[in-house]
Amino acid sequence: MAKKTQEKREDLKLRLIEAARNRIEADGLSNLRARDVTQDVGCALGGLYTVFADLDDLIIHVNSATLKELERSLTLAEVKDRSPTDRLRNLGRGYLRFAATKRNLWKALFDHRPPEGRPTPEWHLQEHMFLMGVIAEPLAELQPDMSETARAIRARTLFGAVHGVVSISLEGRFVGLPIESLEQELDDFILTVASGAATR
Repeated sequence: MAKKTQEKREDLKLRLIEAARNRIEADGLSNLRARDVTQDVGCALGGLYTVFADLDDLIIHVNSATLKELERSLTLAEVKDRSPTDRLRNLGRGYLRFAATKRNLWKALFDHRPPEGRPTPEWHLQEHMFLMGVIAEPLAELQPDMSETARAIRARTLFGAVHGVVSISLEGRFVGLPIESLEQELDDFILTVASGAATR
């Protein structure tokens, strides 16, 4: 009996995550409502709170699934044997394409803030760190003498630069780049950074 109850809870959890994901993808994070999500899966509002602490907890699990999807789209087996510069350029292109095609889910990764006084769970913070790892790997080949600490800082800097350009451009800010030239500009920027790193 206990096993069947646990299986039902797990099934409800997965269905709520999928429903919330679909809502965020269609309407954005700011329009997500617990009542809509539970109606989508056909359970009472209280059902959500039997598997999640609250709506914020559910959003964190949706973001976790989005990060896994982003990781799969960036860590492609077909590019693992290419040069470190080409791998960095591939990461930039892949990140832009994911952000452009999954815009609301991508924005939710950065727009969601837990309630004041409740920190983001450590397990979820660690999930975000995969981005730094996939950037640091080719950087290690370009600058093998760089310390691990310095490399981690450089990876964050490079991610911040790429994310910033992508973000202001997709949001249509006045200093953003037109979408039709954004991929080429990102590609050239990463190539410049990688070339500079290789000559140091």
